[in-house]
Amino acid sequence: MNPPKTDARRHHDPEVRGFASDNYAGAHPEVLAALALANGGHQVSYGEDAYTENLQQLVRSHFGATAEAFPVFNGTGANVVALQAVTDRWGAVICAESAHINVDECGAPERVGGLKLLTVPTPDGKLTPELIDRQAYGWDDEHRAMPQVVSIAQATELGTVYTPDEIRAICEHAHAHGMKVHLDGSRLANAAATLDVPMRTLTNAAGVDLLSLGGTKNGALFGEAVVVLNQDAVSHMKHLRKLSMQLASKMRFVSVQLEALLARDLWLRNARHANEMAQRLAEGVRAVHGVEIRYPVQANAVFARLPHDVTERLQKRFRFYFWDEAAGDVRWMCAFDTTEEDVDAFVSALKEEMAR
Repeated sequence: MNPPKTDARRHHDPEVRGFASDNYAGAHPEVLAALALANGGHQVSYGEDAYTENLQQLVRSHFGATAEAFPVFNGTGANVVALQAVTDRWGAVICAESAHINVDECGAPERVGGLKLLTVPTPDGKLTPELIDRQAYGWDDEHRAMPQVVSIAQATELGTVYTPDEIRAICEHAHAHGMKVHLDGSRLANAAATLDVPMRTLTNAAGVDLLSLGGTKNGALFGEAVVVLNQDAVSHMKHLRKLSMQLASKMRFVSVQLEALLARDLWLRNARHANEMAQRLAEGVRAVHGVEIRYPVQANAVFARLPHDVTERLQKRFRFYFWDEAAGDVRWMCAFDTTEEDVDAFVSALKEEMAR
């Protein structure tokens, strides 16, 4: 029996927009063009291709002469591989209670990476040396997982941004205790755009040892990278990447996307635009009586509190998520392709639902 013949066709309405996640956005046209450029012919697999080789040069131009990139499939994979590389079997990672590695990765750092997360409550998603000290103890206590790494996110899960001085203080404090510093940079581009600084200012120049460099949330189709900044801090990256099922056989198609983002500052253009749309959204929301913005809007996220019934009605018109349903908190995300018209239409809908 012959299988039914089908033609590739569009299964969604490209005019439908939402504010649920920057992951909802498609790939940037320049990234798609780069993928087409890398297609065709044969290239050596598992990272021995020309595109991955060129990516190393680009990464060094952004993160210093000792930087080395290890492309992976996704952000959770990047975090799990990176944290394994700087912990022993008995090691632990200090992080904010709200950190992505703690609340949004299904326990992967602990179950797959085999490490312990030591969490700290924070008012704004940001660690400080003082907050780190709540968990930075007991290195000689065989009954307690040993703190070996401090992991911070830039931007944080609450949309807040560390200044270079804040990151430097964390790195100096962690290093003084013999710990390494990992930076979850799934939205590092947004943070750098907000502060108007190069990405190196927030990473290697501040003392970060390794980072998870995001691509998907900033215009890539898929793909991130673990970027090792301090070669003395890590061990067996290649083996850990394979062991964690993050080694792409056709790695050129991950590398060329990161190349497209980094080569001509597409990463910065995309991030700036997403941030600007979040600021526009925040300004519009502030004018709506009864809606409270919960955290400073410093990247491409807006967190707000509004009546539960308003949220449920508004969700039927635009996709977005509750952040804390019990409290009535929601999260609205902007992406590289969010338009002013998208934002204005959403604010108008919010006003209508609040007035009902």
